[in-house]
Amino acid sequence: MRVDTLPVDSRSPAYISSINGSGGNGFLHADFGADPTYGIPYVVVPGSQPMVPIVFNEYGDESDPGPYPVPLNAPVEAGNDRHVLVVQQDACKLYELYHAARSGSGWSAGSGAVFDLRSNALRPDGWTSADAAGLPILPGLVRYDEVAAGRINHALRFTVSRTQRGYIYPATHFASSSTDPNLPPMGLRLRLKPDFDISGYHGQARVILEALKTYGMIVADNGSSWFISGATDSRWNDDDLNQLKTVPGSAFEAVTTGSIHR
Repeated sequence: MRVDTLPVDSRSPAYISSINGSGGNGFLHADFGADPTYGIPYVVVPGSQPMVPIVFNEYGDESDPGPYPVPLNAPVEAGNDRHVLVVQQDACKLYELYHAARSGSGWSAGSGAVFDLRSNALRPDGWTSADAAGLPILPGLVRYDEVAAGRINHALRFTVSRTQRGYIYPATHFASSSTDPNLPPMGLRLRLKPDFDISGYHGQARVILEALKTYGMIVADNGSSWFISGATDSRWNDDDLNQLKTVPGSAFEAVTTGSIHR
């Protein structure tokens, strides 16, 4: 969904101020780069990929039960969240795990979700996924292939330090007990302001900034503020990506996409 023509949310100044004041340095940051251990990896498998058992140990009642077609050597995100993302080509399905670890002939995970990529169906209200907001992770990642092609046609995933107890569709889950209305809810969509001049930016950063003007970015998890998620890929140009660190949070505005569910 394009957000470049949507109305500005009435609480936009408060949201931006709270994000800037709750951690981080107030500027964009690419949470991915040329370091192969940086970013969120994913793997594409065929329809013939064997299914393996998945045991959930945190949010099993909000997870889609296994088995999942996750290779035993699937790449695992470095760091605390340990996401595993698997796209099954022939079935056009996305399988995602949070806090994943190999376990016997399969995997254990804190939570997991299965998304039919041919459907816009949401998670049940109140359910998490492998992401705090109940969203799929892969569709919100900055991926090298699309940046190399010169265009990103979707919203990007990003994190903020503090959120409120609420969510806006397509998010279906909150991860906060705070009722402070100035904090952003999960699923809040921000866009780079139309009058922010990106003519001086180039390369990979320029493509990302153009997407942020047109499709924006969506609050998907608690984490370092203004950190944009991207796929692990050694072909990223860190010098290009570092241009994003000069874009202040004040260059963004929240747009209205729906009501807050609590």
